[in-house]
Parts: sequence; C-alpha cells; structure tokens
Amino acid sequence: MRRRCSLLLALLACLAIAPAPTRAQGGKTLTIYVVDVEGGNATLFVTPSGQSVLIDTGNGGPAATRDSDRILAATKDAGLTQIDHLITTHWHGDHFGSMEALAGKIPIKHFIDHGGSVESPAAGGDFIAQTYPKLHANATHNVAKPGDRITLNGVDWRIVEAAGQHITTALPGAGKPNPTCADYKAGMPDPSENAQSVGSVLAFGKFRAVHLGDLTWNKEFELMCPNNPIGTVDLFIVSHHGQAISNSPQLVHALHPRVMVMNNGTRKGGQPDAMRVLHTSPGLEDLWQLHFSLLSGQEYTVPGMFIENIVDDQPAGMPIAPITAPAPGPGAPLPPAHNGAAYWIKISASEDGTFTVTNARNSFSKTYKKS
Repeated sequence: MRRRCSLLLALLACLAIAPAPTRAQGGKTLTIYVVDVEGGNATLFVTPSGQSVLIDTGNGGPAATRDSDRILAATKDAGLTQIDHLITTHWHGDHFGSMEALAGKIPIKHFIDHGGSVESPAAGGDFIAQTYPKLHANATHNVAKPGDRITLNGVDWRIVEAAGQHITTALPGAGKPNPTCADYKAGMPDPSENAQSVGSVLAFGKFRAVHLGDLTWNKEFELMCPNNPIGTVDLFIVSHHGQAISNSPQLVHALHPRVMVMNNGTRKGGQPDAMRVLHTSPGLEDLWQLHFSLLSGQEYTVPGMFIENIVDDQPAGMPIAPITAPAPGPGAPLPPAHNGAAYWIKISASEDGTFTVTNARNSFSKTYKKS
C-alpha cells in the first residue's frame, strides 16, 4: 500500500511540473503567420520571447478594415499586445493600405521603410506626406539600409535589400558562386516601387527564411549574381505574390528552399511562367498557396490541402487551363469575392531546423525535419 501511495505521489509531482503547451509568446518556436489579405502582403513573425515583426499591412480603401481585422486576429492568436517592428517593404497600396486602421487597433512601436516613394505621382503620396508621420510620431522610425539588423532575442534578422540597393558582403556561410547566373536574361527595367522593396533574411538556430517583398527580376539578379550572398533557406515567402516579373531562377533556384508559401490572390500571381520556376526549384518539397490561382489553372497549381482559402461563391469545378489575366483598368471584371472567413498559413519553426506548416482552413499540417 505504501509503495502504491509513493507511486501515486510521484505521478502527481510529474503532472505538476509538466510544461504547459507552448504558444508563440513565451514558447520555444518561431511562429510565422502568412495572413490572407487578398493578394496583398501581411506576414507576422513572433519570436519565442514574444517579440514581433510584421511585414506589410495589406490593402487600403474599402478593404482596410477587413485586412486590419485579419492581421489583428493573427496578433491575438499569438498572444501579442503590440507590434514591436513594422516593415513596409514599399509604397504600393496592397502593402501599406491598412496601416492606419491597424495602428488604431494595436500599438506599433517601430516603423521601418525604404524612404520616400520613387514613383511620380507617388502611389502613397498623401499617406506618406501626411498620415505616416503622425503614425510614427510617438514611436521609432528608421529608413532601412542593406546590412541593417533588427534586434530580436534569439533571431538573427538582416536587411539584405532596400531602396534598390543590396548587401555587398555575404551572410555567414554564404557567398559561393551562383551557377544559374550564366543563364540570366534581363527583364524590362523597373522604375516602380517594387524594385525598392525592403528584403529580409532571418535565422532562428538552423532555420532560415527569406522575404523580399515585391523585388523584381533585374534586382534579383543584382542581389544574387555572380555570387549568392544569402545562401540556402528552408522557407521562401514567394516574391511579388507569385508573379512572373519576379521569381527568377537566379533567385529561387539559388535559394534552394525546401518550402515556399505564395501569398497570391485568385487572379493575382501564379502565372505559368512563374509556377514553372517555382516547381522546378531544386530541393523543393512543397508549395503552399493562400488561394487557388485562376491564372495557374489545375495545370500548375498544388493539391487543395495546400491551399488556404476559397471564394465566397465557390464554383462546382475549377478551370483546368490557366486563364489570361484581364487588362487592368476600370473595365476589368472584378476577381471572385472573398470577404467571408479567411485563413492563414502558420509556420512553427524550432532551432534545430525542424518546422511545421499548417493550413488553418482544413487543419492539414506537415512537418519538415532538418536533414
């Protein structure tokens, strides 16, 4: 009897000291939320100590409330009470549009951008000149330069591209010749804000990820050739929503990512030319998408369990052949509506390089162990 009581007491003691399930805040993982902002960008990173970096804030105008609410839902899931660092990659409305709405719902402590817009007239002219200074007046504001770091506990975060300039010194362990450079064919010059994007590379132990905003083809070449200053990564947040004017083989194939996440819309990103580059990247295990792409069709898309969101009026069947994107302008038909429930892609990474990707829509998840 005495022995049985001792065993019972020992069991109760073990239960009392068993660790609680880990959360993004105060846990042991780096957590990343790729939030669905309908073909814009909003990617939230939360360190094990609860520090946060948000890259971009989605769309503005009528969509500002929708997108800011979706971002706020991710911050609540992560247990955040503030956003420590906000990086605006560039001044296009699908990347900074809901910033004012979001700042009214959660404190933002540090604002980072590449400087003023290079476009004339500036896409965000009134916002940059009038609203933005008010938002960061009581916070910290920095203009990013290649080589800058964001101070985070346990995470090495480096700016590798900003304002059309790139790092000239390779990151630790990188700098080898990039063999894909020999096949490079220049794209059209890009005088737009896309080419000014702030690009980040981060490392959490052995786990590495890259997010380059909407950086375009020629700038990718300048960054990655003749030598690769970034090295290889585990996770690539696909540039420019998966559009073909970005995502050159010189970038994608040299990064050698194991997993890619594409923050596309139903009719934005995923064109066959881009998808061929992504799917032929050496070492790729899986591509995850925020939406089924009508521009991909079934020919170039991924299985449905890797796709996060469906449209409000879901058709019975999806097109096999990729469609041609309609010409932009006021006469262009609207893309399929998706204003109902939205789901994020969630990545939980450990210092040993193992990470799990989860589809919030269907709870499908897959773990990628460090080889």
